Amino acid sequence: MFFSTRKSLPAIDYVSIVRSLYDDKRTMILGALATVVATSAGAYKTGSLALWALAAGFLLVGIARWLDMSVFERSNLAADDDEGASRWEMRSTIGACATAALYGSWCFVALYFVNDPFAELSALSVTIATLVGVAARNYGVDRLVALQSILFGVPLTLALVLEGDVYYIILAALFAPFFISLRKIAGTIRQFLLSALHGRIEATRLAEELDTALDTMQHGLCMLDREGRLAVVNNPARVLFARFNDIDWKGVPFTQALLAAAEAGYLPKLATRHLIEGIHKGQSRKAVMEVGRNFHFEVTLSSRHGRTVLLFEDITERVKTQNRIKYMARYDSLTGLPNRTYFKEQVDAGLAARAKRRGPAEACMLMIVDLDDFKHVNDTHGHQAGDELLTIAAQRLRRALGKKINVARLGGDEFVVFCRDSPARLDASELGARIQSAFAKPFELSDQKVRTGVSGGAVMSFDAADEFETLLTKADLALYKAKGEGKGRIVVFAEEMDTEYRYRQRLKTDLRAAVENEQLYLMYQPIIARKSRRVDGCEALARWSHPEFGNIPPGVFIPIAEEIGVISQLSAWVLKTATRECMNWAPDMYISVNISPSDFRNGDVRAMVADALEASGLDANRLEIEVTEHVFLEEKQAAVVVLEDLVSQGIGIALDDFGTGYSSLSYLQDLPFTKLKIDRSFVVDVTKSERSLKLLTNIARLSKDLELTVTVEGVETEEQLALITGHVPVDFIQGFLFGAPLPRREVAELIRRLSAKSVKPEPVSRTG
Repeated sequence: MFFSTRKSLPAIDYVSIVRSLYDDKRTMILGALATVVATSAGAYKTGSLALWALAAGFLLVGIARWLDMSVFERSNLAADDDEGASRWEMRSTIGACATAALYGSWCFVALYFVNDPFAELSALSVTIATLVGVAARNYGVDRLVALQSILFGVPLTLALVLEGDVYYIILAALFAPFFISLRKIAGTIRQFLLSALHGRIEATRLAEELDTALDTMQHGLCMLDREGRLAVVNNPARVLFARFNDIDWKGVPFTQALLAAAEAGYLPKLATRHLIEGIHKGQSRKAVMEVGRNFHFEVTLSSRHGRTVLLFEDITERVKTQNRIKYMARYDSLTGLPNRTYFKEQVDAGLAARAKRRGPAEACMLMIVDLDDFKHVNDTHGHQAGDELLTIAAQRLRRALGKKINVARLGGDEFVVFCRDSPARLDASELGARIQSAFAKPFELSDQKVRTGVSGGAVMSFDAADEFETLLTKADLALYKAKGEGKGRIVVFAEEMDTEYRYRQRLKTDLRAAVENEQLYLMYQPIIARKSRRVDGCEALARWSHPEFGNIPPGVFIPIAEEIGVISQLSAWVLKTATRECMNWAPDMYISVNISPSDFRNGDVRAMVADALEASGLDANRLEIEVTEHVFLEEKQAAVVVLEDLVSQGIGIALDDFGTGYSSLSYLQDLPFTKLKIDRSFVVDVTKSERSLKLLTNIARLSKDLELTVTVEGVETEEQLALITGHVPVDFIQGFLFGAPLPRREVAELIRRLSAKSVKPEPVSRTG
């Protein structure tokens, strides 16, 4: 009880209590003066020198305490300086105890020595009143209240007891619990006021934290009072409201301000009405608001117990991101045209609208437009030029067809068009002519001019039950037909195309199974040495006999094998089978095998050749690989590397069908050929046209000058053979005159027969 309060309280509480000891020095000095007057009155009435001394003591102590309190006011004690507060507590305790000792002495002198009713009454009444004030004034320092109670009570009680009167003794006994209760009262007041102080401090702290949180949060926030007016607004919300510079947000119901902003065009009216309805009904809602073109925010409305809170979130970047994602999902990033997914939505909507139409019948047309030889542009000029070409092509299509016709990019170099109109006005030929005209001019690319035409396949729809995928399939069939007829044209779908399509799809399925199960077979066409008339080798030719459709020509199933991706598997099988069969022939005979351009792109030609030679045991110099000019248009770089490696192993390389494609003399000079095979088209008119004979002769001479072995294909008559052997410097002859392609057993018999009739052979090198 005689220890400092500093040990039991936090610094901030202790400093606050010490400050309370020095509050209101005016009341303290007035109390001291009143006590001096009362003491002096008693001294004057009784003439007691002791009372005069006490009056002087009260005056001196009061002045000392007033000066001490003045010094405290100037000290600026910090809120957490508990050490400084401890010194001030001790000074206040000394002054308060001195005052209490004077009051106790006053009561003792008045009761025991003076024995004057006025002196006794004034001493008791002022002392008791002052003692009650002690509990109220010094409640915070338990030690001070206890010391003052002792210094007040002990002299007073002792004086009453020493009087000896029983009633005075009873009164002294009654004073004891009063003094004890004073300390209890002071403790209660201390706890109550400290709790209030803590509450106020905590409330202040929470208020400051809330203000900080509200003003530092990214979202705007405002709270409405029960009358619907703004009660709390943070800084982001103020910035938002500042956008509506002529709208009064203060002093009016918030819904009224919202309505005014909507009427002024700042906010969307529908979303604003939705929000106002939620405020009136006390419901939780959300609304997205657009302010101008570049600012979006989301309002979250929450209501509880008549209070409404609105949270404003800036979602501009989120909306922009969503719009970008939506655009990317619906539009082609290169051309800006709708992609296949969005185009399907447009077509489905158009077909649905036609189905609901009650007026005159309406026709629809869907057309696929394909750029001719686009791959050649990519390979020759680079993919950047190809992308630029696609972009310009999209712009030309859009300008040529107008806004009422849907145009999209399906992928690659394919575009698709859809339109609706009356059957009389919907003309695929007229639309195709507009498209062809748009592509008539050359394309001005970055550093070059490029010309490319277009092919198209269109389908007309008059049936309301037609669907997008059905129309797309039919248009694709028509496009396939246009490409097959020589490109640069627009073909309209006819029903027989569907039959052809189903037939082709059936062949695709069955050919895949036939290749996987090795159900194809080989035929062999002899290659005859011109001078010896003996069989020098054979060309292996794949054949397919379909169980239902019979023999399928190679010109049909080979492109299908390339399309469905089994050509390399087929080529590998032909190599293995042909090299194995060649091992049954004379050791100086060779086998020639065709390799597709697709094998250089998708397969491993080196591995296929190596596997076939290893499995059969055939020498590399008894194998010849035939390639067409297309391999150098499609896969030149990869093909050159592979062919040079094969030549280094002793394998012959023949350029097949020379003169039927993009024949270029640079191929003959730069690429690793050992043989040139002149196409049958140069032989057909050789007996009728001197020009044809000269052309054939010059091609052969040029090839010989380049040290190439020459084979001429398609020799079918003795007259053709005579002219060729007499005028054309060829090494080998191939054609029906010496036999059509034969199975392995029959070709073996033909080899024996021709070998028996042949003249003494002259050495002819297959490698020139």
